[in-house]
Amino acid sequence: MAYVITQRCCNDASCVPECPVDCIRPTPEQREFATTEMLYIDPDTCIDCGACVDACPVDAIFSEDDLLASLARFRDINAAYFQRHPLESNFEPLVAPNRAPKDLGTLRVAVIGAGPAACYAAEELLRRADVEVELFDRLPTPYGLVRAGVAPDHPGTKSVAGLFESAFRRDALQYRLNVEVGKHISHDELLAHHHAVLYAVGAATDRKLGVPGEDLPGSHSATEFVAWYNGHPDFADREFDLSGERAVIVGNGNVALDVARVLTVNPDELAKTDIADHALDALRRSNIQEVVVLGRRGPLQAAYTSPEFLALAHLKGVDVIIDPAELTLDPTSQAALDDPEVEPSLQLKYTLAEEYAAKSPTPGTATASPGTKRIVFRYLVSPTALTGEGKVQALEYQENDLVEENGVLMARGSERTGVLETGLVLRSIGYKGEPVADIPFDESRGVIPNAKGRVLDADGAPVPGVYVSGWIKRGPRGVIGTNRVDSQETVDQLIEDFVGGKLAAPQGNRATLTALLAERQPDQIGRDGWKAIDQAEKNAGKSAGRPRVKFTSLEDLLKAAKG
Repeated sequence: MAYVITQRCCNDASCVPECPVDCIRPTPEQREFATTEMLYIDPDTCIDCGACVDACPVDAIFSEDDLLASLARFRDINAAYFQRHPLESNFEPLVAPNRAPKDLGTLRVAVIGAGPAACYAAEELLRRADVEVELFDRLPTPYGLVRAGVAPDHPGTKSVAGLFESAFRRDALQYRLNVEVGKHISHDELLAHHHAVLYAVGAATDRKLGVPGEDLPGSHSATEFVAWYNGHPDFADREFDLSGERAVIVGNGNVALDVARVLTVNPDELAKTDIADHALDALRRSNIQEVVVLGRRGPLQAAYTSPEFLALAHLKGVDVIIDPAELTLDPTSQAALDDPEVEPSLQLKYTLAEEYAAKSPTPGTATASPGTKRIVFRYLVSPTALTGEGKVQALEYQENDLVEENGVLMARGSERTGVLETGLVLRSIGYKGEPVADIPFDESRGVIPNAKGRVLDADGAPVPGVYVSGWIKRGPRGVIGTNRVDSQETVDQLIEDFVGGKLAAPQGNRATLTALLAERQPDQIGRDGWKAIDQAEKNAGKSAGRPRVKFTSLEDLLKAAKG
């Protein structure tokens, strides 16, 4: 018997150092770790000790004998990885990370943001130094996308918050929630109270389609929709037209799949989750029967991961529809698929698409299962315009051809066009960071320029005491757990600079910071306030058999924080 990593793998690699026989791959030191969809356990080497299970922050690892039907295929997926990458190990001990000597005194760090990147960085600092961490966020609640971005039907992924809760119990970390940097406190004031300031503010802006009609009512970003159904207070009052029978999602990454599931799954299933009440009520009244997911390139280049694509097969009352003609590959893609060295995840992505296509009805006929809703995948399609009288009523598109340019497959528009009638269009084509006041910014890449987390000025020199982690550091790629390795790299640089005497001693301390913030923002929320919110939401969820019922307005959150 062996253990198996499944769909909800977060890629934070907590399991890797815990394995006594070194059979989990890829490791953070390997080149393919940066692009892998998930981690894998070699079934021939696993000794069934369960150490990885205890280390996994999202409960993604199971004994192969305990796999549910919806996860059974991951036994073969794990094995297939090692057929392509035979396990090689020298059992070399891990190099201990650098730590700050205690005789240097207490290191004070302000971490801006309270999402996964910020929390992993704070956790790393707490492990490696005598430190005081101040965790700032403009919202009254921590954990960023774990709370407001992860789909409500993925509770296992949200459980990473438990890791942070456990790590943040000590007074060495203080929550500074409902505090906005740039409004309640400036960057210079942060530096005056800390040795270092670490920005982990994510990539909050969504990319535009750049087509006529994009600003019509009924056209939204998927970011808005996700924040709405997750109860983000900035988006709780948004309205989405669910009166039509078809919605169209432009883009086919994992967020697009999340949105497609939420729009099509039975609301009674969502009622068991922490979805916002206002969203649940709206979805119960929804007329949406079909969600069309558009990708500008082919099925091999689709941005979704194979585990999330596979999970669609197990949705109750939802058919996944793919026209077999959509799976015809260009010569370059076909050659990649035929290569005996093809990555298992790429092969699996195409195999799954073939399986869905084999079960799909002939185009133009009724759904494969009468009475069910549909998620329809279209490939090699780009929108050219959104049209309608005063609101979106249709999406016009052109079909694309894949053309190889300088070794890269590019989608080039053709003369073949079409129209999809719809009253709701959600774009999910990527994100970009926004500038932070008084911090250098690379407009073209949408990131803060840096070298391994050290922020760089216009001349390429490190800005003393300023660091960055997460999407604002590397761009919008990777999953929640990717931030763990990323934050380790940044904290390495920060501690190295502290030990090397490159960080100026703060003029103020925690007491003077607290006094300043009490004057500037009387509604600041600390540890006790967040605990009160958390407990009140969980208590509200108990009677309904839900993990929590979220407060979705600033007023209600502040009221709950005060008990």
